[in-house]
Amino acid sequence: MTREQRRWLRRGLTALGVVIVGAGAAVVTIGPGLVESSMNKLEPGPLPDVSPRARALHQRLHVVDLHADTLMWDRDLLERADRGHVDLPRLREGHVALQVFSSVSKSPKGQNYESNTGDTDNITLLTMVQLQPPRTWGSLLQRSLHHAEKLEQAARDSGGTLILIRTRGDIDRLVAAREAGQDVTGALFSVEGLQNLEGRLDNLDTLEAAGMRMAGFTHFFDNELAGSMHGVDRGGLTDLGRQAFDAMEQRGIIVDVAHASHAAIDEMLQRATRPLVASHGGVQATCNVNRNLTDDEIRGIARTGGVVGVGYWDAAICELTPKAVVDAIEHVIAVGGIETAALGSDYDGAVTVAWDTSDLAVITQELLDRGHSEDEIAAIMGGNTLRVLRAVLPESHIPAAQPH
Repeated sequence: MTREQRRWLRRGLTALGVVIVGAGAAVVTIGPGLVESSMNKLEPGPLPDVSPRARALHQRLHVVDLHADTLMWDRDLLERADRGHVDLPRLREGHVALQVFSSVSKSPKGQNYESNTGDTDNITLLTMVQLQPPRTWGSLLQRSLHHAEKLEQAARDSGGTLILIRTRGDIDRLVAAREAGQDVTGALFSVEGLQNLEGRLDNLDTLEAAGMRMAGFTHFFDNELAGSMHGVDRGGLTDLGRQAFDAMEQRGIIVDVAHASHAAIDEMLQRATRPLVASHGGVQATCNVNRNLTDDEIRGIARTGGVVGVGYWDAAICELTPKAVVDAIEHVIAVGGIETAALGSDYDGAVTVAWDTSDLAVITQELLDRGHSEDEIAAIMGGNTLRVLRAVLPESHIPAAQPH
């Protein structure tokens, strides 16, 4: 190779390096936003006009949403985003008193509602592209701990407008502050699937110390604790699952049956001594999708004193309208009583919805249009969920870890 050829080769390699670095930078800076925009869609349709009466009522409510996956995405929770469904400015516009933020630690490739194995994972690449700490790249536990830290940092940076909820006392202080006219929002940390225990019950201690106060046992695949509605075997609780269930009830960590197999839900209902929740989903009577609850499951949750959080996306309600949301809510009421109905949006959970959290008054309007009383609407929109939180959360401190 001549000197001139070597010189051109060096220039070519340098240029290629620049292109590779530039492409890598584009993936890191642009890629996560593009991915989220393609998955957390907002497709506005015709929504009811919110009347002055409905808006005034909505402003008096303590609205609670049992499930959003916002922590998974590379966004500042305190800044209004041009994508997704939830951030603090939009929570305040929607007059949300308390948002449950869930940690998604694993999601199978080709995810579907019918059958998935746990052999693959989409979240690993997302953690790398988002430049999350390397400890999160190969550990499901560390991913959830990172999400907990992200929520805690947002609360610290919020100037007191985002308040972490970990005890009954925190609930009482939040409600008192809002009733005194303070524009504050509560945030409770949950996890979606206890695969993040990585097979070790003592990791429950670690998650509890990080602020976890609610947990679903499974996500879209069977794991070491229970079968999933969307798994392969779809079995009940395992020995580890039973140990985790009992430990959670003892510690004041709310048990969430969402995504668990019907066999696992049945076993949880029989085992429960405290209220259970179905944080997000629908009911098979109004939307016959396998991940939705049967009437027997609604009755079972009602018997525990728990709540069913109705979501706003197509697989939960089969139609992206406030009418479809309230159809499901009214079925929950018919089967389980008014005290069992609640909201569980699944916002930012790779779902398509017709309104984001800033427009939740459309549900209040639909409930009013159906003839529900203001007391009933207050219960549905958040009062029932606050009752469950007060019944289950530790009173004012984290209980000491129990020996295993």
